[in-house]
Amino acid sequence: MEPVISALRPRVAAIVPVLNEADAIGGVVTGLKANGADLVIVVDGQSSDATARNARSAGATVLVEARRGYGRALMTGIEALPDDIEVVLFFDGDGTDRTDLVPQVLAPIIEGAADYAQGTGLRGEREPGSLGLEQVVAGHLAGLLILLFYRTRFTDMSPFRALRRDTLAGLGMQEATFGWNLEMQMRVAALGLRVVEIPAGQ
Repeated sequence: MEPVISALRPRVAAIVPVLNEADAIGGVVTGLKANGADLVIVVDGQSSDATARNARSAGATVLVEARRGYGRALMTGIEALPDDIEVVLFFDGDGTDRTDLVPQVLAPIIEGAADYAQGTGLRGEREPGSLGLEQVVAGHLAGLLILLFYRTRFTDMSPFRALRRDTLAGLGMQEATFGWNLEMQMRVAALGLRVVEIPAGQ
């Protein structure tokens, strides 16, 4: 059964970091807007192709971040959030994650059933080769370490995740590079927040 999200729901912004994703970004932005994102903020790390132009054409707000770093790009997007945004969705711009599953990831947050929701590519159906062996191993290893230290189970370090804006602010995120996703999961676990994973096989 598909989740039902009320028309009176809080406003949602998707933050999408990109670098040279011209072929995929238009479809990502369109898909996000069609599946629950009221605003899409694309943070472009100075792409050398048409990424920024294609994102704007699809309806995104585009910010350029000259400083390199995955986490830094996400923080730039967070700083640009309008005051009326209550729920933040993080999503990569390469087209590997399914925008049609966005309502399922948003629903537990909007309904108040969870504090943190994540789409996991290690659960649900996925195409052969959609995840490399190193991604599978890294996801399981990170999940095991978090389980051992914090008693919270994650199966993946997926960038596809959502939480309320005030919850995000309370995490005190600092990581400027690719450690951002793991840092967020560790902080979520350390605070004992309610976590739900949504099967999001690719």
